Amino acid sequence: MRFEADTEIAADAERVWALLVDVARWPEWTASVSRADRGESGPLAVGATARLTQPKLRPAVWRVIELTEGREFTWVSDTPGVRTRGEHRLLPLPDGRTRVEVAIEQAGPLAGLIGLLYGGLLRRYVRLEADGLRARAERS
Repeated sequence: MRFEADTEIAADAERVWALLVDVARWPEWTASVSRADRGESGPLAVGATARLTQPKLRPAVWRVIELTEGREFTWVSDTPGVRTRGEHRLLPLPDGRTRVEVAIEQAGPLAGLIGLLYGGLLRRYVRLEADGLRARAERS
């Protein structure tokens, strides 16, 4: 199961990236996260973790598995029967704007069931994340 959302932001990629990797502050700009606690101090990097609490979902620990500074990061959260992969990508546009792509992908023996039970919620959450990031980045 895969759920995606994207948007264009009237801000440069550097500003958007700074907001995106400041995971502890996500609850300030997306209603899809009510609490975010980093496992380590310092910049987001491969191996870094964060514990996210999201409405209607159990808290989950996410671990960064890929990161290209200023452009994208991917993290995973493992639960019995399901591996959830979260992707966050920034694409600078020629006019100084930034395209943001957010995706959640689930795999494993229980992924289909989770998709049926929570697909609508997950689809809503990736949209809230993309739209919330846009609203925060465009605020002066």
